Amino acid sequence: MDMDIEEIDGACHCGAVRLRVRLADGLRSARRCNCSYCRMRGAVAVTARLGDVDVVSGREALTTYQFNTGTAKHYFCSKCGIYTHHQRRSNPNEYGVNVAILEGLSPFDFAEILVTDGVNHPSDGAPPRIAGRLSFVAAG
Repeated sequence: MDMDIEEIDGACHCGAVRLRVRLADGLRSARRCNCSYCRMRGAVAVTARLGDVDVVSGREALTTYQFNTGTAKHYFCSKCGIYTHHQRRSNPNEYGVNVAILEGLSPFDFAEILVTDGVNHPSDGAPPRIAGRLSFVAAG
C-alpha cells in the first residue's frame, strides 16, 4: 500500500456523492476515535485540509449530522447513508475522510490503526491522547 498517496478520488456506496481529496500526510494519518459517535460509526479516517476536499458531484445528496457542541460536521450520503467525511472538532481546519470511500482502499488494508481518545476530548481541556490501537490480522 502506498502510504504517500497525495490525491485520490472517492465515492459513497451508491455513487451519488463523489469526492476528490488531497491528503495532508498521505495515509499516515489513518486513525479511529473512541467518542460516542465514532465508536458506533467504526470508520477509519485520514486527514485533509479544509480546502482539499472537493465535492465533484452530488453535493445536493450530502447531509450533515452534528451533536454535542455542534463543532464537528459529519457528512454522509442521504441516499445510501455512507459517511464520507467530517469537519473535525479537534481541528476545524481539517477534514477526516472515510478511507472506505477512497478508490482502491479499505480499512482492512491497515495492519494497525491508532485510536484517539475522543471521550476525553482535547477541546474539553484534556491533553491529546492515544486511547489504543486496533489491529487487523487476515485469516490464513
